[in-house]
Amino acid sequence: MKKVCMVGTGYVGLVSGACFAHLGHTVICVDNNAARIENLKKGIMPIYEKDLKEMVEACVKKENISFTTDLCGAVEKSEIIFITVGTPSDKKTGDADLSFVFAVAADIAKHMKDEYKVIVLKSTVPVGTAEAVEDIIKKAKPAAKFSVVSNPEFLREGFAVSDFLNPDRIVVGANDAKPLSVMRELYKPLTDKGFALLTTNTTTANMIKYASNSFLAMKIMFINEISDMCEKAGADVTDVAKGVGLDSRIGHKFLNPGPGYGGSCFPKDTMALERMAKKFDSPLKLVETTIAENNARRFKMLSKISNALGGNMRGKRLAVLGVTFKAETDDMRDSPSIGILSELHLNGAALDIYDPQGKKHGPEFFPYAKFHDSAAEALSGADAALVLTEWPEFNKITAAEYKKLLKTPLVIDLRNMYKLEDMKGVVYHSLGRKTVK
Repeated sequence: MKKVCMVGTGYVGLVSGACFAHLGHTVICVDNNAARIENLKKGIMPIYEKDLKEMVEACVKKENISFTTDLCGAVEKSEIIFITVGTPSDKKTGDADLSFVFAVAADIAKHMKDEYKVIVLKSTVPVGTAEAVEDIIKKAKPAAKFSVVSNPEFLREGFAVSDFLNPDRIVVGANDAKPLSVMRELYKPLTDKGFALLTTNTTTANMIKYASNSFLAMKIMFINEISDMCEKAGADVTDVAKGVGLDSRIGHKFLNPGPGYGGSCFPKDTMALERMAKKFDSPLKLVETTIAENNARRFKMLSKISNALGGNMRGKRLAVLGVTFKAETDDMRDSPSIGILSELHLNGAALDIYDPQGKKHGPEFFPYAKFHDSAAEALSGADAALVLTEWPEFNKITAAEYKKLLKTPLVIDLRNMYKLEDMKGVVYHSLGRKTVK
């Protein structure tokens, strides 16, 4: 078993650290946010992710995971050091901001001594980052013995623990053979179960990550555009998606129409790939169109909402079900709800929100809205219900309950949560399907 240091206790770092500890490795999680580290020591998670809290608590009891602000001690005790800090989009250029990655690399270099270390880039980074990190460490410590590896994550928020322990593939990019044996030992508990480990150079590993996320983003926007056409043509997008997904070359995943993609990955990764492509004078027109269409998606959704409300939103009270960018997470980053609800507010609508996890961060984004502790509270007396996030508990709300709780029986569902035949008794608007009246 390996001794691992995880620098950064955000979404990727904390999930990866907990899962490596669960697999039997000894993990030290490091963060310069002292309050976060103290909370983690008390069992308070900085994020909501299914099964994460329970896994961390179990690993703490086994004493194979710990939390600290002491990077020096963690580097000295570890053979493998993961960099898992954020790489947000530069607000001016759209490029991935690598300042946190480079700062951590410089800090790691300060504490490296004679022992060989494998520095692993788990953060999503553009091509050439591994070489840049290598240069930073070499300049700071010319005699240091180390290798830099790219090991991108493929974790879906809401299913991250399961995805880590049951991966479609593990990608390890290295420019020399020495670190590969170390990484193979690290992932041996998973490869022994038959999960595939693909080895490449660092540039290819980075491209796999960006290409994967961009392809999935394109798939989302494709079904959204097909959904728009289905509404006008009289087709049912649910059956279209089912028929398309039955093709084994395509599959069912990411073929659900909605208000557009959001979260911590797709928006920034598509923009970063677009920027990289232009730098290499190899523009990616499909990715460019995907970004543009996703940005325009909220305005199409606003038009749909306005039409359902008879063209006038002023003075209407809307019960909003869900504001996180997807179900099973508390993540609000680039959630489609932010732009949609902001425009509804500016157009005079009053908003009553319920989200199982959205109350944690939601008030920062929607100070003008009222948050409730249940769907029934939000729905009571509202002029219409607006479904924005596909939380499973919303599936349990029946047409009869909507009719009983709402002032007017109007449901605008931007996630196609319900079967058309189950919504008789209310006016039900969904995506790519006929309106039930």
